[in-house]
Amino acid sequence: MAIELLMPALSPTMEEGTLAKWLVKEGDEIKSGDVIAEIETDKATMEFEAVDEGTMGKILVAEGTEGVKVNAPIAVLLEEGEDASAAETVGAAAPAPAEEAPAAAAPSAPAPVTDAPKAPAAPVKDGERLFASPLARRIAAQKGLDLTTIKGTGPKGRIVKADVEAAEAAPKAEAPKAAAPAPAAAAPAGPSADMVAKMYEGRDYEEIKLDGMRKTIAARLSEAKQTIPHFYLRRDIQLDALLKFRAELNHQLTGKGVKLSVNDFIIKAVANALQEVPAANAVWAGDRVLQMKASDVAVAVAVEGGLFTPVLQDADMKSLSALSKEMKDLAHRARDRKLAPHEYQGGSFAISNLGMFGIDNFDAIVNPPHAGILAVGAGKKQAVIGEDGEVKAATVMSVTMSVDHRVIDGALGAELLKAIVENLENPVAMLA
Repeated sequence: MAIELLMPALSPTMEEGTLAKWLVKEGDEIKSGDVIAEIETDKATMEFEAVDEGTMGKILVAEGTEGVKVNAPIAVLLEEGEDASAAETVGAAAPAPAEEAPAAAAPSAPAPVTDAPKAPAAPVKDGERLFASPLARRIAAQKGLDLTTIKGTGPKGRIVKADVEAAEAAPKAEAPKAAAPAPAAAAPAGPSADMVAKMYEGRDYEEIKLDGMRKTIAARLSEAKQTIPHFYLRRDIQLDALLKFRAELNHQLTGKGVKLSVNDFIIKAVANALQEVPAANAVWAGDRVLQMKASDVAVAVAVEGGLFTPVLQDADMKSLSALSKEMKDLAHRARDRKLAPHEYQGGSFAISNLGMFGIDNFDAIVNPPHAGILAVGAGKKQAVIGEDGEVKAATVMSVTMSVDHRVIDGALGAELLKAIVENLENPVAMLA
């Protein structure tokens, strides 16, 4: 029986995507593992690999189509022995994307209810998606089988028709009735698009529709600011010792293709501080805190239309030159939207540096599930009073650490920021 190919979920928060390009055409032979299309998510352009084998019978969604919902049919694959007519009986009409995108929902919001699909939704086991062919899901539903109890024999453990047919139906346990949740206070809604447009009636403006990245940023940061109890810690850091040490290192690295930036030192200082104050190296996990072992540090990178936060894993274990090379590579691929999800997900702490834009100081929003983010301003010459009481000129950089109070209390946050400051003001000791 012909197989529906569904729009894949290429990241945990993906709800819809753009079918950027088909790499195959109708009539082409497809093997498991073949890259058949390029899908644009809110963060990157990624390759879509075929799991089943067969012949591309019908393409349901044209190249360049935006707003294709996850699990919507995008093509029909014919199995061995089937002709093109079989494609007409499966996924005959792919749901067209809405002409106007609805307001973005928070990543945790349920997907909107649609007409009954031809196959049940992909099952989940221990929080991970189970891969099963659409035909296997339909047969399992008809026989009353729980797919999480069936071992798949298809490519990469995929559950196929034969696996389901060989299994015996198990009685379904009646699901316990969930207690009715207490009514939650509705979040105050802002003015609608129509209301705002009326306010500016008669004024000249250009309407810019939100792309997937901007909608996701808007949803995630609105959720973060509303649900995370932020508090803020501020310190000034004297950079003269760091700038002198950086100049010496860059002189030694001449001709080796590495030029260290102040941001590289900040990444290393934060990574080391998370090891020195391990209780602060943690993330919020809903009903618990996960205390991390390694220092995985995310760094905000501005891209056209938004930003990425690629993660430098095990940053405490890497040299400054290694961090510098990795950061430059991640930033370059972030701007080209070529990062894989595992390269911008995770981490326990983030850095946002606007100093290069001349910003003195600012407050950043914690990016969940991180416990904190360091907002870095520009280093500027100022008059300071030295330990001997004399007034002198020094290069001073202002930083603000935004903290999730559910994970890090005031004293612990102060201890972490103190460690970051000491690492930056004593860079030689930081690398010892």
